[in-house]
Amino acid sequence: MMTAIIKKELLQLRRDPRLLALIVVMPLVLLILFGIALKLEPQNVRMAYYDGDPSFFTNLIKTGLWSDGYFDLYEVQSKEQIIEEIRSGRAKAGLHIDKDFSALLTENRQPHITFLVDGTMPSLTTAMKYNSNSATDEGVTNDMYFTDADADNVVIAQDPFIMDTEILFNPDEKETWFFLPGVIGVLIMQIALILTGISVVREREKKTLEQLLVTPMSKTTFIIGKLLPYIVIALLDFYFILGAGWALFDLPQPNSHLLLFILALIFVAVMISLGLLISLIAKTQQQAMFIAIFIIVPSILLSGFIFPLEAIPDIVRPISYVIPFTYFVEIIRALLIKQTQFSDLIWSFISLSAFAVLFVSASILKFRRTL
Repeated sequence: MMTAIIKKELLQLRRDPRLLALIVVMPLVLLILFGIALKLEPQNVRMAYYDGDPSFFTNLIKTGLWSDGYFDLYEVQSKEQIIEEIRSGRAKAGLHIDKDFSALLTENRQPHITFLVDGTMPSLTTAMKYNSNSATDEGVTNDMYFTDADADNVVIAQDPFIMDTEILFNPDEKETWFFLPGVIGVLIMQIALILTGISVVREREKKTLEQLLVTPMSKTTFIIGKLLPYIVIALLDFYFILGAGWALFDLPQPNSHLLLFILALIFVAVMISLGLLISLIAKTQQQAMFIAIFIIVPSILLSGFIFPLEAIPDIVRPISYVIPFTYFVEIIRALLIKQTQFSDLIWSFISLSAFAVLFVSASILKFRRTL
C-alpha cells in the first residue's frame, strides 16, 4: 500500500515539470549566489575628502588611503559637504584636513585630522575604521618627523599627527538600527508574496474562478479588486511591525512621516502586485510558494539588507538594482537613521514606483478571461 502511495506522489511530481524545474534550479542558483556574490569585505568604498592644506604631507595621507584599493577618494569643498555626501549615500566615509595642518606638523604640535564614517551599517563601519589605519601607518608617517639639531630639549611626539574618528548617524553602532528597518521589509515581502501569490491559484484549484470569469468584469477591475484588500492588510502589518520596533527597540523617528507612509504604500503595492503576477503564472499553490521563496531569498542576499552592495562583485551587482527590495532598504534606512531629504531619494522612489507600474501592467496583460 505504501509503495502505491509513493508511486502516486512521484507520478504527481513528474506531471508538474515547472515544480521539478524549481526544485532543481532554485537550490543551484542560491548556491551560486552564496558562493560568488556574498563577500563581507567591500572594495572601492567611496570617500569624500576636504583638504584645506594641499601639500606633500597631506598627499601622503591621501595616497595611503587610496593605494590599498579599499577607498575611492573624491574631493569636496567643506566638512559640511562631506556630511551631506554621506547622508545622501553618495559616500560611505570622509576625510577632513584643516588648513593649518602643515604648519602645526612642522612645529611637532600633532595636528588633528578627522575621519568621518557612516554608522548605518556597523559591520561596514568597523571595516572602514580598520582600513583607515593605512593613513597613519609607518609608510605615511616616517616622512613627517622634524628635528632641529640646534634646539635644546626637543620632544618629538610618538605620532606626528592624530586621526580622530567621527561616526555619523548611528554613533553607538546599534545593530538593531541597521537590521530592523530591513526586517520590516522582509516580513512585508513574505506576507505579501505568499498571501497574494496563492490567491488566483487557489480559486483556480477550487473551481471558483469560472464564476468570476462569467461576470461582466474587465481585466483591470479583477486585478485591482484582487490587489486592494491585501494592500490594506500589508499596510496595517507594516505599521504594526514598525510601531513594535519603535516601542521595543527605540528605532529613530523619520524626518518625515509622510515620506514614510508613501514608501510603505509604494512598497506594499509592489509586493502585492508581484505576488498577484506570481499567482497568475503559477499553475498550483506549490509552484506559487516556490516562486515566492525564489524571489525572497535573493532579495535578502543582494539588496544590501545584510551585506553591503559595495562587497558584491561587479558581475553580479547589476542584479541588485532590478530587485525592488534594494530600493526599499536604501530609503527606509535613510529616512529613519540618516534623516535624508526627499531630493536625495527621489530616484529611489521613482525606481520603486516603476516596479509597481510594471508588475500591475504585467498582471493585467497576463490575465485572460479564459480557463
